[in-house]
Amino acid sequence: MTPRSLVPGLIAEGEAAESFLGIVITRQLRELTWMSPHVVDVEATEVVTCGRDRVVAAMQELAADCHLLFTHNVEWERGKIGGRADGVRYHSHYLVPVVSLGDTDAWLLADPAVWAKLEGSDLSRLPARPRDVARIADPGEVLAATVPRRGKPLRDYFQYIGRNIDLGVLAQVPAYADWVAETRNALKGLGYL
Repeated sequence: MTPRSLVPGLIAEGEAAESFLGIVITRQLRELTWMSPHVVDVEATEVVTCGRDRVVAAMQELAADCHLLFTHNVEWERGKIGGRADGVRYHSHYLVPVVSLGDTDAWLLADPAVWAKLEGSDLSRLPARPRDVARIADPGEVLAATVPRRGKPLRDYFQYIGRNIDLGVLAQVPAYADWVAETRNALKGLGYL
């Protein structure tokens, strides 16, 4: 059976989204399509980093190559881009499903075990339960306090966390679970599941 290609795209607003979310999206899509009746080849997430003023242009750019688009922390006004009740939005010209990730900054803090593997990490401010990361008022502050003090910039840890965070633990965060459900619906609509 010939593999069916799945190319995800991400419209991101910052470094954390680009490094962490690009990896997590690819990993989660591979997990979701594992039980597909089709052989699915999930490719690496294509990322465009931009501000809100370039969202539509970024969507058009990615839609030419991608089957499914994700947006990070981008607010859309109703009427600019059509929507559906299940949270999956479609760009009217390319008909490429677009799923919003919402505010994801706290997701990096959901799995204390991944941080424990980094010598020098301070786990004292991480919540006991993954779902409680949503209650952190300033995830960036907690993240800065958690990373090891080795002189590396914070961004150097984003890829490591993206590659190693336990997706099962991350699924205990309600916003992440909602995103996975919306993504599953989009994959069903596209015939991947």
